Amino acid sequence: MEHRLISAVETALGWKGADLLGKGFARGSLDDTTLAARILTPNRLLDMAMRRSLSRPQLRCFREGNEIHPATYFSDDVSPRGQSIPMVNMRRLNGLLRQGATLILDQANVFDPTMEVVCRAMQWWARERVQINLYLTTNDAAGFDLHWDDHDVVIVQLAGEKEWEVRGASRKVPMYRDADPNSDPSEEIVWSGVMKTGDVMHIPRGHWHKATRCGSGSGQSLHMTFGIAKRTGVSWLSWLADWSREQEIFRHDLERANGADGGALAEAAVRLIGERPPADFLAAYEQETTAARHVPFLDIFGPLDSVVCVSHFRPQIREHGELVDVVVSGKKLTFTVEALPDLWLLLSGKPVRLDQAARIVGAEVAEVAKILVEEEVCAPLTPELSSGYTGLVTNAVS
Repeated sequence: MEHRLISAVETALGWKGADLLGKGFARGSLDDTTLAARILTPNRLLDMAMRRSLSRPQLRCFREGNEIHPATYFSDDVSPRGQSIPMVNMRRLNGLLRQGATLILDQANVFDPTMEVVCRAMQWWARERVQINLYLTTNDAAGFDLHWDDHDVVIVQLAGEKEWEVRGASRKVPMYRDADPNSDPSEEIVWSGVMKTGDVMHIPRGHWHKATRCGSGSGQSLHMTFGIAKRTGVSWLSWLADWSREQEIFRHDLERANGADGGALAEAAVRLIGERPPADFLAAYEQETTAARHVPFLDIFGPLDSVVCVSHFRPQIREHGELVDVVVSGKKLTFTVEALPDLWLLLSGKPVRLDQAARIVGAEVAEVAKILVEEEVCAPLTPELSSGYTGLVTNAVS
């Protein structure tokens, strides 16, 4: 999937592909800063918060580095039947933002089609699971104190300005669950300065950082953070532990008697490691994800006229003789080789209008599309979902 923002981020950081993800600090700027407003504006974020029933920790508000109690800006909306639904109290939130505060929305890719599509594009590019968090800071407000994240982040400044300080890691590749609490900040300042609209920054896991608008006066800052949790050697060992359950030797009790030294267990573990190397784990990780959230297709609503691939990762298309396998989301679908042009089009990650596609690859593309939709690899391109692609991802038959 070729997404304008992902391509622009790659160019801004001077990367070619995702190989440098997590390798070192990088910073740059989008060539076209108007792209930032197409992704999200502060008003669209507030509209998103207003129209949904959100709660902590999905939506949080901070002032002077401390979290504001949710009761300050949440209230129950009571229906005529007495049903109570927690909603953001926009009047109270308005007061907080006027004073100066930071509003955080986690997993924005769940609530907004533009966020959903760019998150999926980033996952296809990075080949790792991605989450988008949004941070809106107003007026003379502080952000978080100096801290580090247990995942790599790519930050895009969407509006306004914010001052940052990024330091090196005090422990190499620290983890959330680790042998060391990693609580002493590094003294090495890698970069400090102001992120302005269209600026992009990559902060590797473990690098200490903080951001603030303290001293900036009236104004605002909105940035999006791609949280990218790459797999580690620990992840691979955990995966191996799951596979070990298949073998009887690992299911037996560990006995203390008779001076057992675990020799047979160690030999079995070595064989297991050889049989399932890290490359197998990485490949399996992509394929074991379940189907993405999507609007189902019901023919009672009308014919299937447009579709798009919604898998978390790029489907694998494998030719063997007269057959073609599509491996994705824990499934293997087999087609005849004649369906190959249809599959390349439908699984491109780009929106596909079936009438246009039929003129290029033939009328049978509609039947292939129906199969992929039934198998939850593709989904109907609803007007709402289509809005997430407009101006960012070209139609597959363009």
